[in-house]
Amino acid sequence: MNDKFDELAKNMAQSVTRRGALRRFGVGLAGLVLASLGFANQARAGHGHVSGQCKKACNQCKYPYGCDALPLSEQQGCFYYCNGCCSLQG
Repeated sequence: MNDKFDELAKNMAQSVTRRGALRRFGVGLAGLVLASLGFANQARAGHGHVSGQCKKACNQCKYPYGCDALPLSEQQGCFYYCNGCCSLQG
């Protein structure tokens, strides 16, 4: 558990450009808007029957889920998807 926290702390301590910060803020804001419109509940309902696909796509739920191999602009979305997907599986 401490390894995950240490990794998160290291990632958050890295410097971020203004453009990168605005991009991340925009992605978070878009997620907030989609969640408020009800898309989050619909997406979550489908995880029950595709949990095997989810686990496979997220490197068998082993952190960092294979997201580190993606372009930097896609890593945050991948991490949030896999973190949510794997937490549903218990």
